[in-house]
Amino acid sequence: MTTMTESSVAGNDDRRTTHENNLQNTEARNNTAPKSPGDKMMVALDVDGTLVDHDGHMSVPVREAAQAVVAAGHHVTIATGRSLNATLPVIEHIGIENGYAVCSNGGVILRVDSGLSDGYEVIHKATFDPGPALRALRKRLPSAKYALEDESGNFLSTERFQDASFGVEAVGVDFQTMLEATAVRVVVFSSENTPEEFNAAIRHIGLAGVTYSVGWTAWLDIAAAGVTKASALEHLRGRLSIEAHRTIAVGDGRNDIEMLTWARRGVAMGQAPVEVIAAADEVTKSVYDDGAAHVLRSLL
Repeated sequence: MTTMTESSVAGNDDRRTTHENNLQNTEARNNTAPKSPGDKMMVALDVDGTLVDHDGHMSVPVREAAQAVVAAGHHVTIATGRSLNATLPVIEHIGIENGYAVCSNGGVILRVDSGLSDGYEVIHKATFDPGPALRALRKRLPSAKYALEDESGNFLSTERFQDASFGVEAVGVDFQTMLEATAVRVVVFSSENTPEEFNAAIRHIGLAGVTYSVGWTAWLDIAAAGVTKASALEHLRGRLSIEAHRTIAVGDGRNDIEMLTWARRGVAMGQAPVEVIAAADEVTKSVYDDGAAHVLRSLL
């Protein structure tokens, strides 16, 4: 399981001037906690590249700003590609004792409740048959490494493939076993292809019946058709009876694009790829300059 220290979370994405002005104006307006349930915001936060840097460290300003927004009574919701066990330490670190979290890019939704024996319960899982996508990928990318999160939260992998975002130790299996599993999340990584070659291969395959996003490197995340962080967040927005205009999301990766367009205020991190920035309403500073903290403080 992912470990935690005081300042780190172990783990593995012409608007700027306008953003800074908007941020200052918003900070001036929003200097008090919610006065009533109708004042609460739904705040969706990506983890890697947003709350923590690419070395897995969460800075003190980001942690304190997140904790303050939680304490103010807003509905702070982690929305991450990480699997459940790699998400739980982040939830704890920023002080969410009651609320919700979206894991596995929308494939798993948690209800966080400190009164439960485990501190949470899984309220939704979106599964799919990984066979067709895996067969097509294996044919085009024979040297890639494959991992699969099954419906029980286990990880199956080929070639000793392990990543901190899994949250558990992956179990080595043959490819046929992986084909026959029921998946929540599939990850494909190729160390032998450039990101450009990898992307070209994915486009050539034309994956059907699934939702997928390409990461910073030759990394692919696959979920069930129609399942994204945004689809899970919209489910939760209805459950919480939050009005659509009271939503904000912060992220940096291509798997955040739908979430940023879903939110009324979508904020891209400063280091995000151009297509992520294009999907956002604002751009904050980079993860290494505590960009998330600037956005979170604007809600206080």
